[in-house]
Amino acid sequence: MVTVSAKPKKSVLLVEDDPPLRKLVAGYLKLLDLEVFEAPDGRKAMDTLKERPFDLIVLDLMLPESSGYDVLEFLRSSGVTQTPVLMMSARSLPEDRAQAEELGARLYLIKPFTRADFTKAVRSVMEGT
Repeated sequence: MVTVSAKPKKSVLLVEDDPPLRKLVAGYLKLLDLEVFEAPDGRKAMDTLKERPFDLIVLDLMLPESSGYDVLEFLRSSGVTQTPVLMMSARSLPEDRAQAEELGARLYLIKPFTRADFTKAVRSVMEGT
């Protein structure tokens, strides 16, 4: 009998402080067949990132403890530059987008967003397009 091992799911760290939104976004990610790990704030996100690598990070900008910018700076200083980051924020100023991208976010998605827009953004970031 030949055993076929299933391809391991790609993992994503979801960093969002709003519990209902975190649950919603986690559901979207699971529908994309991703294994979801959650962090409610920037400090917990950085602690989690010290423990293991991820295939994707979905990161809110406005967080308690440490901001999304702080997490991006932590990634850069830790040498974690290959992991794609999708930044989400209600802040729509061009300066916010520019700063996030300068610090390493591949895409900046403005809240609120639709499931279709979020799915498109995740696929784009993970495929590097």
